[in-house]
Amino acid sequence: MFVDGPAGRLEALLNAGAENATHAALVCHPHPLFGGTLHNKVVFHTMKALNSFGFPVLRFNFRGTGLSEGVHDHGNGEVDDVRAALDWLDSEFHLPLIFAGFSFGAAVGLRAACSDARVRTVIGVGTPVSPVAADTEEPRVYTFDFLHDCAKPKLLVSGARDQFGPRAKLEELIAAVPEPKRLVIIGGADHFFEGRLHELRAAIEMWVREQIVR
Repeated sequence: MFVDGPAGRLEALLNAGAENATHAALVCHPHPLFGGTLHNKVVFHTMKALNSFGFPVLRFNFRGTGLSEGVHDHGNGEVDDVRAALDWLDSEFHLPLIFAGFSFGAAVGLRAACSDARVRTVIGVGTPVSPVAADTEEPRVYTFDFLHDCAKPKLLVSGARDQFGPRAKLEELIAAVPEPKRLVIIGGADHFFEGRLHELRAAIEMWVREQIVR
């Protein structure tokens, strides 16, 4: 399936929800120039965690990725891709929305989701709070100051060995944002939660039970 985006059609997959679903969810993938797509394992397991509650969950490929039209825009136009996906979910289901993003997907998606009144809670997985050196092929420096004004419930889940999310910087970030909030550090996990995906799913499911299902 495809979703209309600002730079052309966006390739997407929808995991259907229950007929009595109370929310719909969006999950965004990691950096497309480093192999990130909607089929990423972390994205898949995040989807499964949300879908387990009966929520329909949309995944899509950012512009220029897979069959999506357009070209990579270094995290700028991709924010508008997220907005287009949220618009599609809203028009299709007319339900409160949940946002989750992994790595690059968190960096650009949280920016769109936090300012969108339709989104009730946001989840950052492997949130890349530590800049990547500017001499790399694709310089990546993300700022999260906008989270200081985000009053929505916020969950950050990262691995203890995440090279893009040092624990000290994550703790500094979570301390500066308003409640409700939670930081979950999964012991032994790297950026891609290799061997720890079940723990990632459990952390997301616990958060959803507390903040959404109740």
